[in-house]
Amino acid sequence: MVDAAPRPRAGARQLTEARAEFAWLAAGSQTVQQQALKDFAQAMANFFAGTHRRPTWRKAGRQEGFRIVGVRGRAWDARRLSRRMGEVRVPKVGWVRFRWSRPVPPGVKSFRVTRDRAGRWHVAFAHVPVPVPAPGNGAAVGVDRGVVVSAALSTGQTCTVPGLTRGKAKRLGRLLRRMARAKRGSNRRARVKAAIARLKAREADRRRDWVEKTSTDLARRFDVIAVEDLNVRAMTRSAKGTLDVPGAGVRQKAGLNRAILAAGWGQLVTRLEHKAPGRVVKVDPAYTSQTCHACGHRARSNRESQAVFRCVACGHRANADVNAARNIRDTAVGRTVAARGGGASARPVNREPQPALLPA
Repeated sequence: MVDAAPRPRAGARQLTEARAEFAWLAAGSQTVQQQALKDFAQAMANFFAGTHRRPTWRKAGRQEGFRIVGVRGRAWDARRLSRRMGEVRVPKVGWVRFRWSRPVPPGVKSFRVTRDRAGRWHVAFAHVPVPVPAPGNGAAVGVDRGVVVSAALSTGQTCTVPGLTRGKAKRLGRLLRRMARAKRGSNRRARVKAAIARLKAREADRRRDWVEKTSTDLARRFDVIAVEDLNVRAMTRSAKGTLDVPGAGVRQKAGLNRAILAAGWGQLVTRLEHKAPGRVVKVDPAYTSQTCHACGHRARSNRESQAVFRCVACGHRANADVNAARNIRDTAVGRTVAARGGGASARPVNREPQPALLPA
């Protein structure tokens, strides 16, 4: 009905003809439909330019929403009713109330109305925020991202994403088991799925809130923010393989993928780059967790456990994630052990003597 090629004028003409033929299409807002065609054309143009991925089909219940863009200098109609409430005019709907969570900056020309999987509607006004100004103190910090500790700083501070409470986590497990036993397409399965979506949305909200607060705090306190150069998309790829070459440890890899995504690794770095542009330095993460920050000795046995680091050469003890964060910071600013004029010990000095092996 509408040509899929990225040609806005041809799409607009076909849309007009389709609205005249189909009453259900004419019942919707022409402004919203035209904007959807323009967004699709722009997405295809970005794909062919090599800057974005190819647009995919929208899944039912996900990415529900539409965008409103102002025409002829008139951006949108919105007004504040009280300190917490406001309303915005939606085409073919009228005035819709929403909770005014933050002030809308001047110069906004569009807004988007979306519906998440939990059934909540949101309105977001498009505005590029001003970056957080640098403190100008010359301080640098290293950030090591992990699963148990979401972010460990070179200052010794550790931060963890707040997940669901113990009671909510147990309820989520019960709901998942109940949905596995429910018949597909039944009303019972739909109700259980909606309850699961509400819990997942609460977990995502807490993770997003943690990312925003942590990234803002780092951007305000430090001039240089060093992070590991990790390909999170590749790290969280499924290991199930194919029918001919099935993967190994699929369940363990799936659990690790969920833990990485729950820790917000990618979101944290993305928001840091938005709030502190030009001040985020990505370094090679190789051997940062096995290298002693004090003497530079590198060995796999330096890391006794997930949380304990004990250098087998100099005896330096520290939190393993904090030690890695300090190595990341020093690599970014060029203050490694070698740059400071030091070197690793020739051999471990605190290992227990091993018995000599007699010839057979």
